[in-house]
Amino acid sequence: MNIKRSLVIAAMGTGLTLFGVAGASADPWQYNHPRRVEVNDRLANQNYRIDRDYRDGAITAGQARYLHQEDRYIRGQERFDARFDGGHITPAEQRALNQDENGVSRQIYRDAH
Repeated sequence: MNIKRSLVIAAMGTGLTLFGVAGASADPWQYNHPRRVEVNDRLANQNYRIDRDYRDGAITAGQARYLHQEDRYIRGQERFDARFDGGHITPAEQRALNQDENGVSRQIYRDAH
């Protein structure tokens, strides 16, 4: 069972990586809008931390689901904000998103320890 789950997780990770590479070349904002890149890189890092802690048994499936849901909300807010400024986010919007990310980061740390 663990081998099957590991293979599925590895396949999903590979698929997401390939999709991300394809998406990176199709989205010129990644090169032109460093505030969005910074926010999305932090979200990707938090996603990795959640998955790692779940895989290591430091958090439960319910905790991982809740934390992923919080990250999806932040990503949605980032996209919403960017729609109203020609694909950019303002420094104030970045600060607000970073504060939200800080809160999720603290939850990941707290839940895993």
